[in-house]
Amino acid sequence: MPSDDTAFLRHLRHCNTAVVPGARFPFSLGGRPAGWVTPDLTETLEQRGLGSRTQGFNLPDPADLEALGEDLARSGVYRSHHELFDVMPDVDQPVLARIDRGALPLFGLVAAGVHLNGLVRKTDGLYLWTGRRAANKRLDPGKLDHLVAGGVPAGHTPWDALLKEAAEEASIQEDLARQAQQVGRIVYALDRPEGLRRDILYCYDLFLPESFEPVAADGEVESFHLMPLSDVYKLVRDTDEFKFNVNLVLIDLFLRNGLIDPHSAEGRQLREGLNHGLSAASPGRTMSGHQTAVAPATL
Repeated sequence: MPSDDTAFLRHLRHCNTAVVPGARFPFSLGGRPAGWVTPDLTETLEQRGLGSRTQGFNLPDPADLEALGEDLARSGVYRSHHELFDVMPDVDQPVLARIDRGALPLFGLVAAGVHLNGLVRKTDGLYLWTGRRAANKRLDPGKLDHLVAGGVPAGHTPWDALLKEAAEEASIQEDLARQAQQVGRIVYALDRPEGLRRDILYCYDLFLPESFEPVAADGEVESFHLMPLSDVYKLVRDTDEFKFNVNLVLIDLFLRNGLIDPHSAEGRQLREGLNHGLSAASPGRTMSGHQTAVAPATL
């Protein structure tokens, strides 16, 4: 199947719009660079003696981050998700603190999530289960999504989170979910209305029997549909029907299954962008860019 990789590259660019520091200010935990603070938070942090716009901000004891997040939610700065996430300064770094997931973008902190490609092999090719996000979802309501996707809560590994989400979002029995295989890790950094998203997505494939029928157990999915992978390819190439970061996981799937030639110049650019991000704020890139304005890399 011929591919127009320019159409796919636009999804990577869309997910890597962050410029750092831009209008933000560096934020550290116990002296370790960890993120970038949104301008709306600077007055609050200055009043707490945590730094200044000229010097940046530092929380001396990272354990205080959870309480700080709770105070900000009570003050109406953001709407709490009532779900704590672990906070690490960068990819593959030890956990330093915890904070409500809704506050992560305010500080530009790294967050982790899991995405599962629910695949079915049929005589006429490969199919993918997709979900339609419920209309009341806070983020991207009504968009197409993966069969299973979600954040990694505090104290959980990505594998733990995958099993949890598989049961909650699609009623996948644990013995079946445990057959999933991790196939990659994607990073990106983008500006969103909620702040600076700096995400790590752990990607999994799970081959499901033709008899499998997902059932939404938590009300977050409006409906499920089993689609030929070739149709999913066209949707990603030609539309914005899928939630913004789902496109990246699907591009990875297309590269691994040859729908996009992974050895072409465009395919190699896509792989590099998925693995390392295009923005200097992407997890895994050096935090030394804290003090330097860096535009998102172009392909």
